[in-house]
Amino acid sequence: MVNRWMLLGILLPAFMVQAEQCELSKQSLPLYELEQKISTRKLTNGLIVRSLDLTDNNTISIASQFSVGSRNELQGQTGYAHLFEHLLFEGSEHAPGDVFEQKMDEIGARKNASTHFDWTNYYSQFPSYALELILFLDADRFISPSLTTDTINIQKQAVLQERVMRLESQPYFEPAMDFLLGKIKDTPYGHSVIGSRKDIKNATRAQLIAFHQKFYRPDNMQLSIVGKLPKQTRKWVDKYFGDWKKPNSLLESEVEFDINLEQIKGELVDPKGPWPASLLLWNTVGYNHPDAAAVRLLQAHLFSDKASLFSINNQYDPDFMIYFPLAQALASHGVAGLVISPRARASLDELVTEILQLTESVKRNGMSQQRLCYLKQLELNRMVGNITDDLFLAKRLSATSRLDFQHPITAPWERTNVVTVADIQRVANKYFQPNHQIRLDLLPPWYIRWAKQLLEWLPKGTADSIEEEAL
Repeated sequence: MVNRWMLLGILLPAFMVQAEQCELSKQSLPLYELEQKISTRKLTNGLIVRSLDLTDNNTISIASQFSVGSRNELQGQTGYAHLFEHLLFEGSEHAPGDVFEQKMDEIGARKNASTHFDWTNYYSQFPSYALELILFLDADRFISPSLTTDTINIQKQAVLQERVMRLESQPYFEPAMDFLLGKIKDTPYGHSVIGSRKDIKNATRAQLIAFHQKFYRPDNMQLSIVGKLPKQTRKWVDKYFGDWKKPNSLLESEVEFDINLEQIKGELVDPKGPWPASLLLWNTVGYNHPDAAAVRLLQAHLFSDKASLFSINNQYDPDFMIYFPLAQALASHGVAGLVISPRARASLDELVTEILQLTESVKRNGMSQQRLCYLKQLELNRMVGNITDDLFLAKRLSATSRLDFQHPITAPWERTNVVTVADIQRVANKYFQPNHQIRLDLLPPWYIRWAKQLLEWLPKGTADSIEEEAL
């Protein structure tokens, strides 16, 4: 029989080496090789253009990101950035009406757009032979969109219908959003991306034209072209985007602001609510902050990863019915946490207490080097796994921050790679503390709450049986 002390002597050094080292240079090499192939230039009008030739692909993807989102909207004009996203699919000076849609359908292109608090992004994927056509169509709609009264009215109705579907008809969504954004109402992030129903209805053609002139300008845009690129790519970009004149006015600078941090606890009752839930968040940092990578890894460790502390703690017979990790990083602010709904036998207070105990354990004990290395490896695998996906890369490059201008692929990874176990414990103590905490209980009508409380008083087996029958 092998002496157990001898076995420990054999295994312990190997374990210590594995725990102390997290050498991922070899695995990250494809990111550095890919970045060397990226061509970056700035046109005389200020437009930043990045191109990446992937010769093995049969498609090309284009992504165009404008630094305009809901944070740029004036009081009484909420929802304009998102409304504009809709309008730019509705024809332009040289491609009026539904010409854009027809041409995209003819070549089998995929297309979409998204609006955020900080930006608006337009993207498409199509066969490589159609690049010149897409550059022409995109340039024309960005420079000279057809902002007719009829088009505006049609898209206002489309946005209002989307608002009903995504917010107004969903339990808890709109009142929870109003509650949270109301706490930062005096900042640029104090209203929703989709805007208020009143502001959307009252939007005028003159206001939307002014919005376009102010924010849709070449020096406020990043264009990325990725895929099997023809030799004429540079020539076509210059042809369709080079004459776009930059306005004489200066771009709006980002407004610096501070959020008054305090512990927030609230509850709302929604007649449409089917079952209780709790939204538990902590105020953190924006995506360009030095602590952003450590906060993201901490969120994964606590809640997001399949092997998160919360998942492991509830591996067998959990007290929750469903939960969603929730993290949002804006330019100047961020939140991290989760939404959780209890089983019939458990109360919201019990679940929240369990979650707070997990965060306290990380604040006291930190994270092992082995666990941190695992989370870095997962993030690196996701990045490397997408290096042949032209649409993913185009969207990623068009969203390059000023911080990463020279190294749009590797700089974000390097910020992740340098995070230490000491950083994880430090950010846990700095941000996951009471005066950063937000708890919002989402409650259904009284009769569901009453029935739920009765179930909590019953023996566990009885409550579980009733729950199973109901489900």
